[in-house]
Amino acid sequence: MEQRMPQVIIDLDTGNEVDDVFALARVLLDSSVNVTSINATHWQTSHWAIPETMENSHRLNQQLLGVMGIKKKTNRGALARMYDWGDKAQHSAAAYEIINQAHSQKKGKKLNVIALGALTNVASALFIDGGISGKIKVYWLGSTYDFDKEVFGLTDFNSTMDVPSLQFLLHSQVEMHILPVNVARALRVEYDGLGDKFKPNDLGAYLMNRWDNHLDPLRESRILWDVALVQAFLHPEWTESVSVEMSKDNGGRNLRFYKYIDAERMIDDFEKAIINFKK
Repeated sequence: MEQRMPQVIIDLDTGNEVDDVFALARVLLDSSVNVTSINATHWQTSHWAIPETMENSHRLNQQLLGVMGIKKKTNRGALARMYDWGDKAQHSAAAYEIINQAHSQKKGKKLNVIALGALTNVASALFIDGGISGKIKVYWLGSTYDFDKEVFGLTDFNSTMDVPSLQFLLHSQVEMHILPVNVARALRVEYDGLGDKFKPNDLGAYLMNRWDNHLDPLRESRILWDVALVQAFLHPEWTESVSVEMSKDNGGRNLRFYKYIDAERMIDDFEKAIINFKK
């Protein structure tokens, strides 16, 4: 049964923000997809980065699986962004996992890679083996896009964690679906309402504990950026996406951008998934 489901690799910087574990929990609870690997990526260029950011994310990925009582393959990813010259790739278990799974897809099928942080692991995989270009779909949270002025921006967190990786993918032929952060910001939730609903549940209590004890605690509300992309992937009917022709300096090809998300439906669905969790 799992072989017939869409295969998904989740690539995320779980240690960076609160929303990563929320998003990972949501996709793991969905019976319509087969999460084949959870890859950790770095966030080492952040101004508030802690030592060994990738290792921190890898540990949290495994911790969440323990809380949920789920067994999934987890991989360590790159320690830092791509290099500037020579062998630019960051060779890691995560990058080779993407390569191996891409080549294992049946003819006409593509591996789905949901990237919720820096694109280092994805771009490194493509740099190592360009043959996977037509065998993966990348869903990425990052960048900004002004749909009225047709202006693409690269100053958001996920872009600045590894601009060379982003540029490498923009200039490739890999299918990309991008949720810009100015669209994702619609998915804002309040602490009080969420905490009351989640804390009686083991998984919900774990998620709220992450909110309470993050490097940036005591927030009355948060934007669950990564949940927005996961929900857009799981429920494309709750989104509107458009084809955007990129400028020549950003690859000069057409990419899909999410222009609208139904944040209310996404939040309601997410809350129900966590509240109804049972090991």
